[in-house]
Amino acid sequence: MDKEELQVAAFEIILHSGEARTAVHDAFASMRNGDYQKASEQLEVANASLLEAHHAQTKLLQDYAKGVEMKMEIIMVHAQDHLMTTMTLKEVAIEMMHLYQKVDVK
Repeated sequence: MDKEELQVAAFEIILHSGEARTAVHDAFASMRNGDYQKASEQLEVANASLLEAHHAQTKLLQDYAKGVEMKMEIIMVHAQDHLMTTMTLKEVAIEMMHLYQKVDVK
């Protein structure tokens, strides 16, 4: 795999992770406003974007497993970090949604 292909894959991961991160932060805002349905929808949007990022990551892993040589680039390290922190943020958001709903007894 050449440098350009690796960079394109990294930017795909960053793009979709960024979309997911934005959706998670939008979900936090909806939770604060008590709109749990909207927050749930935003978390689904985040999940779809994370799935796209994961597909790009999986393709790289499959190529690597097939013996395709890859020279690691700093942009790929950044992409992986971005993906993993966004996945963790989404998991935290799901837990926070449960907490918001628990304390929002009307």
